[in-house]
Amino acid sequence: MKTPVTTPAASVSHKLPIRERIGFGFGDAAASMFWKLFSMYLLFFYTDVFGIPAAAVGTMFLVTRIWDASNDTIMGIIADRTNSRWGKFRPYILWVAGPFAIAGVLTFTTPDLDMQGKIIYAYLSYTLMMMVYTAINVPYASLLGVMTADSGERTTLATFRMLFGFAGSLLVLGSFEPLVGLFENVFTGADATQRAWQASVAVFGILAVVFFMFNFSWTRERIKPIQKKSKLKDDLKDLIGNKPWFILLGAGISTLIFNSIRDGSTIYYFRYYILEQNAFTSGMLNLTMTYSALYLVTGQAANMIGVTLAKPVSSLLGKKQTFFYAMMTAAILSVIFFWLTADQLWLIFVFQFFISISAGIIFPLLWSMFGDIADYSEIKNGRRATGLIFSSSSMSQKFGWKLGGALTGWLLAIFGFQANIEQTPTTITGIRMMLSFFPAIGALLSAILIYFYHLSDDFMYRIKSKPGK
Repeated sequence: MKTPVTTPAASVSHKLPIRERIGFGFGDAAASMFWKLFSMYLLFFYTDVFGIPAAAVGTMFLVTRIWDASNDTIMGIIADRTNSRWGKFRPYILWVAGPFAIAGVLTFTTPDLDMQGKIIYAYLSYTLMMMVYTAINVPYASLLGVMTADSGERTTLATFRMLFGFAGSLLVLGSFEPLVGLFENVFTGADATQRAWQASVAVFGILAVVFFMFNFSWTRERIKPIQKKSKLKDDLKDLIGNKPWFILLGAGISTLIFNSIRDGSTIYYFRYYILEQNAFTSGMLNLTMTYSALYLVTGQAANMIGVTLAKPVSSLLGKKQTFFYAMMTAAILSVIFFWLTADQLWLIFVFQFFISISAGIIFPLLWSMFGDIADYSEIKNGRRATGLIFSSSSMSQKFGWKLGGALTGWLLAIFGFQANIEQTPTTITGIRMMLSFFPAIGALLSAILIYFYHLSDDFMYRIKSKPGK
């Protein structure tokens, strides 16, 4: 095992081998498979498979966030203070991979209970899943801050992370619904659909464990903080006084609200507004691709294009400017999306493609910018709390998704949605707004917040190059 460098991060650069970049990417491929299951299918699973009212699910998403918010910070603090032969963050990837898969399967399990029992089970299993997700995702995200200190290399790492993450999401979107259909033909009885969902999630759970093992084995931690004892209250004080952290946290939450409302509404949009028919069927494998799945796959493919554009475009314009223009573009296109009609499928897919490129381009920048904030805090305060700072990235991700998910559930209830029946014109209009106007608000807010972010690429270069730093 390579010996970690024991100098401040601001002075360390290290070009990483391709295998290590790929290994880092595998971690997000694993996490993103389940993240996509949550963001695309969990609300629908609760309402149309498990049979829980949409409003109750929306409330659950928000209530569980109260406990979940503290988990991210706690995990960041624990990871910062962990010392092992594998480093601070990598051991959690090894230890938590198995529980992560098990918790995911339990989340999509449907025990035979009355309505109150179903809601209680949903609260417990979902809370457990989010705790386990935190225990592995916060350390994984923090790896970016200790593998290298080179800003360009971090953007490259973040690009690999996003490419693999979107590839994992693409795998889920392209195969989950066909896989459920396949298992429905295997199982018999009244609970065949419920068992098919559970079995399909189990398949992705096994894949996630394999991907996490590659992530653990192929990465290394090189950067160690300045050798200065740091008290928890000092770390928290530094974080609270870090204005760029607050701005980026808000921008990240707003971006995830934009994504989660669009993602969570998609299956309702196609099922109840487009009145979708199957896009195509494979007779040999008896697998069916629906228009909603094809729409989601298109979005993920476009996300991956956006990710590959992040490095060259940000090298030309800067991270801040690239982030700002991408979110403004997503907001404008989302507003126009409202006026697309059910018979304009080709335009719906075209707009999905370009909106998703705009959304994809900002995610590598977001993770790389959290790394810059960790460096900025270390230079400014003489202390480094990588896990604590990167825990905020996980917190913003989960808070944005949960708030977006809560809003999606509440909006469905407000517009009068009832599962598995023909919807009223008011409900249909509401569902259309949930793929257009409401996400646009999140994208616009993200752009406004990032406008006030001052850690530009030039600024970071100047403070890292300053003598004595």
